[in-house]
Amino acid sequence: MASLDASLAIVAADADFFHLFGQDSTEACGRSLYSLLHPSAPGLLNRHFARLAEGHRPRFVERMVGIRGETVPFSGELTGIAVRSVPAQEPSFVVVVRPDDESASLTGEDDASARRKQLLTELDAQILTGVASGASTVQLAARLYLSRQGVEYHVGLMLRRLKAPNRAALVARAHSMGMLTIGSWPPRVLPEFVKDTDNRRRRSRSRADTPDSTRRPPSPRHGHRSARPGTQTAPGTANSRAS
Repeated sequence: MASLDASLAIVAADADFFHLFGQDSTEACGRSLYSLLHPSAPGLLNRHFARLAEGHRPRFVERMVGIRGETVPFSGELTGIAVRSVPAQEPSFVVVVRPDDESASLTGEDDASARRKQLLTELDAQILTGVASGASTVQLAARLYLSRQGVEYHVGLMLRRLKAPNRAALVARAHSMGMLTIGSWPPRVLPEFVKDTDNRRRRSRSRADTPDSTRRPPSPRHGHRSARPGTQTAPGTANSRAS
């Protein structure tokens, strides 16, 4: 849990909050909450905090992607609560962050080797990139020359594979596993998570390592006989026996 001022700067927080983001009090206090979250956070959370400040609601709950220790992403829920000691006073806020997988996020046990067990095909990676950038099913179908049912089929496969209930959770889960780039727009699926990319790299390496002597020479074209060693055929004459 953390306390924020009206500008969303961190005023104070408990030990669990600092531990979750891999920060200490001297590093985190005074910084914007958004400095600890994925770059897409302001577009998602600004409207919620504005409605809290205007008094339209007392709290909100929203999906988020945090960054632990500046590099390790994790997904979870962020609850925001408005705090007013005087009705006319500008409000401050309290936020509670609840990670999806507390043990992995806090201990770092979700290492790269475990995350890479969830490999995507090249088509799945293109669809996930589109979903992460906000493309609709119709837009993805036109972009990838698929039917709408085909796009939904692949999205459904990824939802089941990453155990996500909807598209927003799918993107958050992909971020938490380190599958998507951070700090760039639109986000891209990293090559090491794409099954076809790894296969192509292995095939290209194996071809490069194959000695030239083991490669089969090109076969002669059909309809042309190869001359026997030591014989010559004069130009313009048929290669036939004299009668």
